Amino acid sequence: MSVIETIKEQIEKNPVLLYMKGTPRFPQCGFSSRTVEALMNCGERFAFVNILENPEIRAELPKYADWPTFPQLWVNGELVGGCDIICEMATTGELAELVKQHAISPDDEASA
Repeated sequence: MSVIETIKEQIEKNPVLLYMKGTPRFPQCGFSSRTVEALMNCGERFAFVNILENPEIRAELPKYADWPTFPQLWVNGELVGGCDIICEMATTGELAELVKQHAISPDDEASA
């Protein structure tokens, strides 16, 4: 499977997906840390990919997404944006609304 196919599969299979530096428990940059905090405040589950452990994805995703920086939040197959956009959406309440609308509930996850 090519790197682009892997990226497409990750985006399709995860309704709320964050490509980030590090992990939600141990973010490896301030932008990823702020984005994770905003997402966690939504109270819903989300998937993540640590691009520091996946150099091929780190290299190819910016080309695929036409978005040069990390983190990148994808919701329902669409790129939402990076740290600044996510933090602004969190402030207005838009992020929680979007994430709650598309997040997988634990009941759905069990049957998936």
